[in-house]
Amino acid sequence: MSEQDRTAVGFQAGLEADAHWLNDLKRRRNPGPRSVHHRAVDPSLGAATVAVHGGTYEDPVTGAVGTPVFQTSTFLLDELSYSAFERGATRDVPIYTRYGNPSQWSVQEKMAALEGAESAVVTSSGMSAIASTIYALTNSGSHIITAYDVYGGTYNLMREDMPSAGREVTFVDSTDLAAIEAAIRPETQLLFFESLTNPLLKAPRLRAIAEIAKRHNALLVVDNTFLSPVNLRPLDLGADIVVHSATKYLNGHSDVTAGVVAGSRKFVDRIWAQALRFGGTMEPLACYLLERGLKTLALRMQAHNANAGALAAFLDGHEKVLAVHHPSLEHYPHQHLEADVRGYGGMVAFEVADGDTGALKFCAALEIPYVATSLGGVESLVSLPFNTSHCSLTTAQRASIGIRPGLVRYSAGVERAEDLIADIARALESI
Repeated sequence: MSEQDRTAVGFQAGLEADAHWLNDLKRRRNPGPRSVHHRAVDPSLGAATVAVHGGTYEDPVTGAVGTPVFQTSTFLLDELSYSAFERGATRDVPIYTRYGNPSQWSVQEKMAALEGAESAVVTSSGMSAIASTIYALTNSGSHIITAYDVYGGTYNLMREDMPSAGREVTFVDSTDLAAIEAAIRPETQLLFFESLTNPLLKAPRLRAIAEIAKRHNALLVVDNTFLSPVNLRPLDLGADIVVHSATKYLNGHSDVTAGVVAGSRKFVDRIWAQALRFGGTMEPLACYLLERGLKTLALRMQAHNANAGALAAFLDGHEKVLAVHHPSLEHYPHQHLEADVRGYGGMVAFEVADGDTGALKFCAALEIPYVATSLGGVESLVSLPFNTSHCSLTTAQRASIGIRPGLVRYSAGVERAEDLIADIARALESI
């Protein structure tokens, strides 16, 4: 065998060894982290109950019903702290807020219970959660599969940063199982998809994708921002990790920037360590606001689900609307989604007449929603992909992923549905 052949065989063996690294994470781990004062709930209880009570810090001194804000950067060292350093268990003891803080633990426990996970970690933004996850669960020489139309920040991370970090990325249509299977390589370590895509609300077959990932000893990470754990729990469908931009539905009030990762403790520990090195810590007051927002998540999602469905029904067939993208409609192309979800979230995408000019007139005529980016808040928001999220793409590139002129992305809030419909009807007359 030539030196070149020996090198090739050795490289391949190394890749195969890397692909099996997850099987080496065998140390037993407890759920959490949590303290004896953090309220544990049965995750099989209803989402509304878990959202209110999960993870609450029951203060032994004051008896406060709500979780206090532990607004401190550091904690007193004691024998437990020193033991944690020696055992490599610093995630489980309050030492320094970048490592962990009871305010963080409260919201992490609530999210773990909502997603049916062993553990969760909060970060300073959704992109911090995504970047920490991808870096922690892959290594140099590995291969990642994701979708052409993932969130723009995720796409840029995959396209710009991963190659320079030694990770090769293949982009596919997330609804094409054959394309996903064909993209698998021996060095594939991670598949990253969204439960619903932005802005056209395409729904990948997550159960089938999870089976593909497991057959090839790869991990499946699902961004569940658009649905929330009230509507879908990707871990129940076979995903290994679920991530969120908690800025959106989880917080729900457009006043916090945060991210969440949930899954098995062995994977979340690795992601926590990566986030620790990146410095994407969520500070205590933001944790308090996120936990408070989460308490009404189930109630808010009922309103988001109902309002978006009502808007989609009104828009479908309207003479000024050329197409409507929403899972509640009969012509929605991904009907398998209905079997897995309890609702579709508050997003509606639709194409108005007269292209982008018509869409601009429509937005200017609206009176209730704010013309702004983001989604998932109690207030309705509206934006146009052509001049915001997908403005860096050419018209042809946007068309290739289904974004045609005149596309509007509407995030239905919790206002009265009749008011939103009347406002949209008036605005459509401006086209």
